[in-house]
Amino acid sequence: MTLPDNYTVLEMEAWRHQQRKQLIESRIAVGGYQRKIWQQEIIDKLHHFLKDMKPSTIAFYWPFKGEIDCRELISELLQQGWQAVLPAVIKENSPLEFRQWTPETPMIPGVWKIPVPQSRTILTPEVILIPLVGFDESDYRLGYGGGYYDRTIAEIETSPIIIGLGFELSRLATIYPQSHDIAMDVILTEAMHKIT
Repeated sequence: MTLPDNYTVLEMEAWRHQQRKQLIESRIAVGGYQRKIWQQEIIDKLHHFLKDMKPSTIAFYWPFKGEIDCRELISELLQQGWQAVLPAVIKENSPLEFRQWTPETPMIPGVWKIPVPQSRTILTPEVILIPLVGFDESDYRLGYGGGYYDRTIAEIETSPIIIGLGFELSRLATIYPQSHDIAMDVILTEAMHKIT
């Protein structure tokens, strides 16, 4: 399915829904063994990108539906003086809050039963790792459709570094970005290290 030049909002929503479904199914269908190989290549690139940065606060995500798992790297960064936070949905159509995390942090189920820190120690991240359901040649991200990351990033005054993590199979020619979509500063896949 492609969109006509004069697509409507409803056509856009239907197209994005279809793309999300297909891309998530493709990611899961690859299988855990191959995903782990690709994941390690991506984590190595992320480690290389971050290694010369001054420790600060980094936001990551709890892996969901075959997403890249950053938890081991985040634990290493904590030992180097970084602080880590996980996103939590507070209410629908509102910005996320970033709650401090360590491997010892008590967790509770959040939206879609994804674990979030129980304690609401909130920090503002200087670096944000975001999972890519899909991405395009202009560095725009196709997410799960809630708009939470775009809404949150738009409200952070300090302009964090936004790093999208995904697999090459998630690449699209375009996601047909809308006015609220925010491009990634960096995209890392098993085959690509792109800084815009």
